[in-house]
This record gives sequence, structure tokens and C-alpha cells, in this order.
Amino acid sequence: MTDLPPSIGIIGGSGLYDLEGFEQREEITVETPFGAPSDKFVTGLYAGRRVYFLPRHGKGHRILPTELNHRANIWALRSLNVRWIITVTAVGSLKEEYRPRDVMLFDQFFDRTSRREHHTFFGNGIVGHVAFADPISEGLRSLLSEAAKAAGARVHDGGTYVNMDGPAFSTRAESNANRQLGFDVIGMTNLPEAKLAREAEIALATLAMITDYDCWKTDEAHVTADAVMAHVSANAAMAKQVIARVIPRIPAEPSWSEHQALNGALMTDRKLWPQATIDKLGPILARFL
Repeated sequence: MTDLPPSIGIIGGSGLYDLEGFEQREEITVETPFGAPSDKFVTGLYAGRRVYFLPRHGKGHRILPTELNHRANIWALRSLNVRWIITVTAVGSLKEEYRPRDVMLFDQFFDRTSRREHHTFFGNGIVGHVAFADPISEGLRSLLSEAAKAAGARVHDGGTYVNMDGPAFSTRAESNANRQLGFDVIGMTNLPEAKLAREAEIALATLAMITDYDCWKTDEAHVTADAVMAHVSANAAMAKQVIARVIPRIPAEPSWSEHQALNGALMTDRKLWPQATIDKLGPILARFL
């Protein structure tokens, strides 16, 4: 890992790596102590930067949100010395002014997931508590905002993403409750990625592509998979434009606060760390060993 340059990861749909100018493309398989990632990684050079793309749900969209092996995905990226991750995700809008095909760059999460024990690398003898008050990298989010606006997207800066389990969409009662709590968009995948990226000292920000109004908006058809997919292709084209603009602007060296997230976060005395856990978390704990 130490011989690899600091690199950029992209998690999203399987077509995102189809960028004009993406060179030396190849597919690689990464084995992890947490099991298999969602799929092979597509890697190559864009604007001189090493980039790794991962289709979140596997090619052909084969993996449910609750079946995603987030730990394997993020561990694999960190083992490749990825220090910045852009996630691209479809979301439902919980506010009238956030329309399908708009871009949302939220800066907060609310957790309604049920598998939280799978959303941390720590345990098995090493206790870590990372600061997560500001869960999105502001530096990377700002770059995404500038790039999205330059690409002509209708952009909404800031807001809260509420993460539900799925795979069923919300009931109308749930959708209205989320609106009453002031949440802005809803999705099924992004919070675990952000939590694990923070523990892995990776800066992460999300390009949230609005596809629907969930089911609260009674003058619109309620959300269906077909309706979502009708907007996904248009959103993917915009996402590729944004990614192409952002990659050259990401710093070459990881010097943001997220890259030091474990400072002061590790509670267990180093002398007590079990060797098996050290081995398992090697890419994440390397600078402490």
C-alpha cells in the first residue's frame, strides 16, 4: 500500500468509469478479511490521477442495500491507498423544491439503519470512536458543488440524508414523518460508506442525484423502481461530467482533517491490541504500527 500513490475512489453505478480520456483501464480483484467487495474494481488514469471505480450494487445491480459488504468495499479502497472517495447515489426528495434530476450535496446524515454493528471496523479487542459531527468532507463537497454548477446542474448545497434499510420504499406515514423532522433526501446506502471511510481516514463526499419525491407528494405518482431508473440514466450523464471536472482538482497529497481522523480516536492501549485484529486492520492502522 505504501508504494501506491494517494488515489481517488468512485462508488456508484457501473457506467461511471466511461469517461472520455480514462486511460490504461483494467479490472482488478481485491481480497479482504471482511469478504468480497461488491465487484471487481475498474482502475486507470484520468488527468494523471489513479482512480478506482466500484459498482456499488455489482454489475447488473445484483446486491440489495442490506446485502452490501460496506466493510469489504472501503477496506479494499484503503488498501489501494485511496484517500478521497466520491460516492454517487440516487435519492428521493423530501422537499418540494428538490426536483428529480437535481443534484443534492448534503452535509449531514440521520441513521435509521438496523445493521450498525457492520458499519465499523473496530471491535475484536480494539475500540475506536471517530468524531462524526461533520460526516462529509467539506473540501471535497465544495469541489463537487463547483463542478456540478459549472456542468449546468441545478444544485442544492447542504441538507440531511436519512438512511433507511430498504429494500421496500417508504410508507407514506414514514415519508411524512421524515419530512416533519426536517430531512431533505432519503436513501438506502450512503451512511455506512461515510462512517467506514471516516474510520479509514478517507475524505468522502456524495453526489446525490434526485430521482423521485419518495411517496409523500400525493399529486405525483409514488416512487417505483421503473420511475427511478427513468431518471438514473440522465443523472449518470451529469455525474460523469461532474466527476471529470473534479478529479483534476483533488489535491495530490492527503492533508485534510479527514486524513487524520484516528488521532485521539483509539481508546484501547496499543499494548493490548490483539495481533489478529492488527493484521485484519493493517491498511487502516498502518501509521500507528
